Amino acid sequence: MKKYIHIIAFFTASIFLTSCGSEEKKVALDNTPAISVKVNKVAVNDNSPFLSVSGKIQAANSADLSTRMMGFVKKVHVNVGDKVRKGQLLVSINNTDLQAKRAQVNAGITKANTAFTNAEKNYNRFKNLMASNSISQKEMDDMTANYQMAKAGLEAANQMKNEINAQFTYSNITAPFSGIITSKNIENGDMANPGIPLISLETPGNFEVIAMVPETEISQIKKGVSVDVLVKSLDKTIKGTVTEVSTSAKNTGGQFLVKIAIDKTDINVLSGMFSTVQFPVDKKNESEMVLISVDAIVKNGQLSGIYSVSQTNTALLRWLRLGKTFGDKVEVLSGLNADEAYIVSAEGKLFNGAKVNVQ
Repeated sequence: MKKYIHIIAFFTASIFLTSCGSEEKKVALDNTPAISVKVNKVAVNDNSPFLSVSGKIQAANSADLSTRMMGFVKKVHVNVGDKVRKGQLLVSINNTDLQAKRAQVNAGITKANTAFTNAEKNYNRFKNLMASNSISQKEMDDMTANYQMAKAGLEAANQMKNEINAQFTYSNITAPFSGIITSKNIENGDMANPGIPLISLETPGNFEVIAMVPETEISQIKKGVSVDVLVKSLDKTIKGTVTEVSTSAKNTGGQFLVKIAIDKTDINVLSGMFSTVQFPVDKKNESEMVLISVDAIVKNGQLSGIYSVSQTNTALLRWLRLGKTFGDKVEVLSGLNADEAYIVSAEGKLFNGAKVNVQ
């Protein structure tokens, strides 16, 4: 009997100690200082929001240089990053075979020129003889034909020389404009193949954005419209102007190509950077759009949410379904109403149920 009494007393003491520990923990939690936070009201855009599409920055003046002849590269005269001037020699391709062909053509021109000179003299002499009726008409016709053939032979030889000279220009790749070398795909001793880019060149400081606009919005994109271009890697927004609007999506899978010229800026923009282009479009007939700050988004794997303030002044984590991004704002499709507020910054680490003090 005493044994059972001791056991009951032990459990009673355990429950008492546990209750005291929980009470102490509760008191400690209540004494935790509140985290100072700032909140923003949900932004509602129901007038004329903008269309946001992805784009890629490229130099407005760029070229991929290749050759029309096959041959071994004798020397590459530039490296990536080099500044070059218009007409500067960039790549030399071995042209020994072209030199041999040019020697043959020059010899052919000399032969054709000699034949033409001799045929011309005979033709003029026969014309005089024909005038005095000293030769027959057939003899005159034969001499005229011989003269025309010699003349055509000389012209053909000269055209062959022009062809060889044109091929020489493809053995020496020169800069079509002044700029900077952005890529080099060939080295000394490599085989150059027709149509394969050897050197890429672009003019710095003058950039444009290539963006693809869906067919549902392309009718509202007009040439000359001013747009905002958000450079993602730099987190900077610069101005641009629409310069080209494609009227066909035959080869682009239902997306219409739009070019935007970027205004001059001190921002260090580079070719190949990704951007977001914001086109102003008329959406007055659409429903209200709920927008929140991108910086306030909390990520947990594939989930996205925000912290709001509960009625008891604690942080409340709410998961959202997000839509399109508009610069530093993102559309909320569900999980937050237009008349609510959310936490945008905190002076401590937030967690679900943390005490907060709204500043």
